[in-house]
Amino acid sequence: MNPDSVAALAQALVRCPSRGGVDSYEPVLAVLEDWLAARALPYRRLHDDAGAAVALLVEIAGGRPGPWWTLDACVDTAPYGDESAWSFPPASGDVVDGWLLGRGAADSKVAASMFCHLAAELAPRAESLRGGLAVLLDADEHTGRFGGARAYLADPRAERPAGVLIGYPGMDEVVVGGRGLWRATITVRAPSGHSGSSKTVVGAISRAVHLVHLLDAEELPLPQGDFPLPPRLTVTAFHGGEGFSVTPDRVDLNVDIRTTPDFTAEDAEALVRRAVSALTPEPLVVPVAAWPPFRLTENDQPAAALLTAASETGLTVSPKTAGPSNIGNLLAGEGIPAVAGFGVPYENLHATDERAHLAELSTVYAVYRRAALTLLGAEDPPEAQAASSEPS
Repeated sequence: MNPDSVAALAQALVRCPSRGGVDSYEPVLAVLEDWLAARALPYRRLHDDAGAAVALLVEIAGGRPGPWWTLDACVDTAPYGDESAWSFPPASGDVVDGWLLGRGAADSKVAASMFCHLAAELAPRAESLRGGLAVLLDADEHTGRFGGARAYLADPRAERPAGVLIGYPGMDEVVVGGRGLWRATITVRAPSGHSGSSKTVVGAISRAVHLVHLLDAEELPLPQGDFPLPPRLTVTAFHGGEGFSVTPDRVDLNVDIRTTPDFTAEDAEALVRRAVSALTPEPLVVPVAAWPPFRLTENDQPAAALLTAASETGLTVSPKTAGPSNIGNLLAGEGIPAVAGFGVPYENLHATDERAHLAELSTVYAVYRRAALTLLGAEDPPEAQAASSEPS
């Protein structure tokens, strides 16, 4: 692997604005398609139900029977925020003092480039591999829809993976688990009226504030068993009213509850419905999303392969259960184990002046390469093993 080549493709990707739900994905997909086609790698587009392209899928079938494994990196990005606050253009793509600058450098265009290069390296030796390797380049991750992953799982032509390695950045930890979530909208209603009327009206805002206090007062359980994090409840949106003279008749709330194996989505819904039952008329609760929590042990694949590869490459990497949910939760709901969060060092993820450090590219690549070969039942000749075991 030539780190300059990995950096060059990552630069080209960063220079294509691909903010989720804002920019067209055609330019960033075209960069990837040109690169893959030039190396004769088999790829195809995946589409959502509306026919929009949401991902590229590279598939390398092995010559021996076995499970398939997937490397996943998103190529869409978070928004820029206040562009005037950036010290360089958000779509810079320049490398300054070893840092790749720009939105998506950290999350996750460097990983997308690495995974493409790994596919290009392994394709010529496909006959020696067990099962197969897929590289999913998701162009609909930051919208929250995870459209690329959903299209992949729904595609009847794609081999179902035995596990997924997600290329989020950071070299200190591998995310082997995460809290789940249960989300709902709550509509609080009350009679409307004039704010100056002699008739006293308890409006929807007052009733909604009371409900928020009830939700905040709910006691959630402490961590139990092997899962290290507790559940968490947060009211994340509050909408209602306009002007000054009208007492509004409706307020809409968003409630986000992070779940654990001992506090499930069913428990979360029961808690919310218990709280709303204290109000008359009872607010309307509409669940909108539920993902299960997940957690792999250090002996479960693909966690074992990645952690062992990091150790054999000379790194000290810890398994972590994450508080925020990620695409691993979506996969867990499909019965597919996933790990995330191993990649190059970074700063300002999703924030002003996002950047990724490139000096560690060779080391991170070597870890993924070693893990992939383990999962695919392949071995390197001794000289290649020695070369790949030295940290960059």
